[in-house]
Amino acid sequence: MSIAFILIGLVLLVVGGEFLVRASVALSFKLNVSRMVIGLTVVSFATSAPELLVSLQAALSGFSDISLGNVIGSNIANLGLVLGITAIISSIAVDREFYRFNWPAMMIFSIALYYFLSTGGNISRLEGVILFVGLILFLFLLIRRSRRKTEIAVEGIDDSLKDTSNFKMIIWLLIGGVSLWGGSELLVDGAVDLATMLGVSERVISVTMIAIGTSVPELAASVIAALKKEKALSLGNLIGSNIFNIASVLGITAMIQPIYIQSDQILTNDILWMIGVAFAIAPLAFLPKKFLFSRYKGAILFVSYVIFTGLAFLG
Repeated sequence: MSIAFILIGLVLLVVGGEFLVRASVALSFKLNVSRMVIGLTVVSFATSAPELLVSLQAALSGFSDISLGNVIGSNIANLGLVLGITAIISSIAVDREFYRFNWPAMMIFSIALYYFLSTGGNISRLEGVILFVGLILFLFLLIRRSRRKTEIAVEGIDDSLKDTSNFKMIIWLLIGGVSLWGGSELLVDGAVDLATMLGVSERVISVTMIAIGTSVPELAASVIAALKKEKALSLGNLIGSNIFNIASVLGITAMIQPIYIQSDQILTNDILWMIGVAFAIAPLAFLPKKFLFSRYKGAILFVSYVIFTGLAFLG
């Protein structure tokens, strides 16, 4: 039953996230929000909703390790699993914004998270506010930098949503909200039961199974695009997702319910892997061939992720 709860929970989170994205984009069009702002803010917030609901539900239920493991594991999976597999299938070009803005911002948020956890053993409400305010500043700078470009590629937006009726939009919001709530409940309950049954900690289940589960939609979309020889994925989107996971998911959760470390390995192992993989993609982007994630670089990232997952269970 534990595995069934986890699988049903993941399906509900995927469905809920999809409907929430549609409803949010449709609402933004009705409010005359520009396409660029929708892509950089509204879609990013909506796609972070499943992780937010899982982390919040876990924190409120007293399972802080699931809150932290969900985010840390998802960030490692985004770069190790999603970027790794996609690059193995088809090489990925890297633009200059990667090292000028996106990657430094991700490193700042990652190190800030480590600092907050290592100094107090928790993310307090004040630290949650700091993370969220940092996200607002990041978005402000991101939008300002994007306005300077003559041509802006904005992904994940369906222009047909401009014509969505108010009734349909409300239905989508209801389906999205209920699915996210139900999915987060089932996923947290299933993860706790499965961890007990396997004799491992909730942390192990959250940094592996839950993290992979919440990364599956992005992985599937990226692999399909790579196989079709279309633009595989935007590295900026993956980095942006990692920033949103830390700043919005943990930031908002901590503002509602402070997040405490229950397992020392989150601080001594998991978060160090997260920072290490995030740091490693910079030299990989430059050496030996600049601005390209080739197949063997993707293989390095994927093997790193397999090692991390194996050590999580063995540890």
